Amino acid sequence: MCQASKASCLANLHLIGDALWMNDERASQKGTIEHRHAVPTVSDVLDDGTIVELIYRPEHRATLLGTFTAGRWTLSRRVDVPNGHQLVPFSPNNNLIKNEVVLLPSEPRTYGSDEELVAEIIAYIHRYADLSPAFEQVAGHYVLLSWLYDAFNDLPYLRLRGDFGTGKTRSLLTIGSICYKPFFASGASTVSPIFHTLDAFRGTLIFDEADFRFSDERSEIVKILNNGNMRGMPVLRTVMNRQREFNPQAFHVFGPKIVATRGRYEDRALESRFITEETGARQLRSDIPLNLPPSFKDEARELRNKLLLYRFHKRHEIKLDPTLADPKLEPRLNQIMLPLLSIVDDQRLRVALRNAAKRAQDSIIAERGLLMEAQLLEILIELMLSSSRRVVPIAEVTMGIIDRYGPEYDRPLSNRWVGSVLRTKLNLVTYKSHGVYVVPMEEKEKVEMLCRRYGVNVMTDAPPTRSTGDVGTSGGS
Repeated sequence: MCQASKASCLANLHLIGDALWMNDERASQKGTIEHRHAVPTVSDVLDDGTIVELIYRPEHRATLLGTFTAGRWTLSRRVDVPNGHQLVPFSPNNNLIKNEVVLLPSEPRTYGSDEELVAEIIAYIHRYADLSPAFEQVAGHYVLLSWLYDAFNDLPYLRLRGDFGTGKTRSLLTIGSICYKPFFASGASTVSPIFHTLDAFRGTLIFDEADFRFSDERSEIVKILNNGNMRGMPVLRTVMNRQREFNPQAFHVFGPKIVATRGRYEDRALESRFITEETGARQLRSDIPLNLPPSFKDEARELRNKLLLYRFHKRHEIKLDPTLADPKLEPRLNQIMLPLLSIVDDQRLRVALRNAAKRAQDSIIAERGLLMEAQLLEILIELMLSSSRRVVPIAEVTMGIIDRYGPEYDRPLSNRWVGSVLRTKLNLVTYKSHGVYVVPMEEKEKVEMLCRRYGVNVMTDAPPTRSTGDVGTSGGS
């Protein structure tokens, strides 16, 4: 162990890294390095636990591979792998690297404690972006999560939502610049390079104006967002090879994502994956610089360097802690919140994160309660609770919804339509009995579960529903 100060040790390590780089160059020129199949690499975790990461030194216009094993890091031009191939860095002339579309660290850099690193990240975010105090904390820890995301199987997304001119882009740039291999894109980008870049770099997607105007583009982005929060869910696309043959290819889009939108997505399942900050709700802080200073990029790179060493130290330590699940939250929200909670040590922040998830769940339930499915469930559960019969005729559900909510609909309500919604939207069993379609009482437990999901409280919210009596009421499904 080095007995000098941290600064002296770090300087020595830098010199060692530079010397290794120069030795590799001389050996390569002399032809003394064993020939192996070279594999261009951005990052990897080898079977022996060695962590490999691509770094970029802009002052030398050079890329290197930083490796960490047995508590030590080194820099080199190539990494030999036991199976016979050799890892080499992406070229520094790669357009995404040299044009700073993808941002990389330049070398590992020492930091104090984990708490000091988090404080430095949050101070940097606070200096350049105007966010609520709670979201500053969430964003700071999300940055840490991005550097360890491959230790988890599910991830949440961050979102800034508001009109133009409310600071969304500045916040994206500030938070994104210190995330793990951030890749910056906007609504003006075509979708194909986004697929290819995510697949090649496996980093953090930073997406501005992520709600496209055109439905075909929006559907492609929704595929990335729907598949990208869960490991093992690549997007399949057909590409053409050199022989001009169409060949299906799997693009891996799993990873952290921070997006800015003006509105909501129509897909409610996608909406549940976001931790959202509403922008423009208050006056901009007077200490926020209107234009980013020249030091901004250097500050961001310095933090990325420290976060690279943080990844080296923590990648094999961090694990999902299932005991942090909140029984009051729906499984989907617990699924996306657990990775973030697992890297947070501050109990107050854990409470704040759970409260944010609870507010998101309440909002989702409130939105569900405005849907026709909630109205049908309200009528159906009333009929089930007030009847001793073994079935509930769909015709009675139809009459109940006409009595209570008929004026809200601009179309005639039929037994066939009601039966279709019950089967296809709510996945309830229906069958024909004595010439009419019915819902069996065996579905009551499922209906009660759906009522909780849609926020339907029949004991206090629902007025009485008219019943038509016998099962034999005529009508289709």
